[in-house]
Amino acid sequence: MKILLHCCCAPCSAAILEWMLQNGWEPTLFYFNPNIYPEQEYLIRKNECTKYAAKLGVPIIDGDYDHEAWRCSVAGLEEEPERGERCLQCFLMRMEATARLAHELGITLFATTLASSRWKRLDQISDAGHAAALPYPDVEFLDRNWRKGGLQERRNILLKENGFYNQQYCGCEFSFRQNEPSNI
Repeated sequence: MKILLHCCCAPCSAAILEWMLQNGWEPTLFYFNPNIYPEQEYLIRKNECTKYAAKLGVPIIDGDYDHEAWRCSVAGLEEEPERGERCLQCFLMRMEATARLAHELGITLFATTLASSRWKRLDQISDAGHAAALPYPDVEFLDRNWRKGGLQERRNILLKENGFYNQQYCGCEFSFRQNEPSNI
């Protein structure tokens, strides 16, 4: 079955992609993360995803980097704590783009690797995915906790085997500032 998989980074994508390919899924990756800051961080993560997708023979679509659009999307939520309302809005922006692209490509199912990250709240991801699918009756959000079923352990193995860069913050500039060495 074809699925559009929004991906945030190679470490979060690796075990999910492996599982999908082993279970008859045909994933297409969608790298859309205008939240990531600074741009150098964005490029590191994108390049790792692109290389890993090529290694597996999985197509990847680059959603481009429009950090200013993301900043507008979360305007007024800058002071929200990590995992607060800003994160929900960020997920919604990215899931809306994923649902729209799935619809345009004629892919009836989409999911996100965000649901594998320890930095994220699963309920927010679920809410954003389901809300994003609403305008498209031909598209459904696959609401799945990718931390279970041995995938978290497999993620850690693949991270080491592939020498992936393993970031220490979710990606956005507000999380970055909260997790700077002086704040830890």
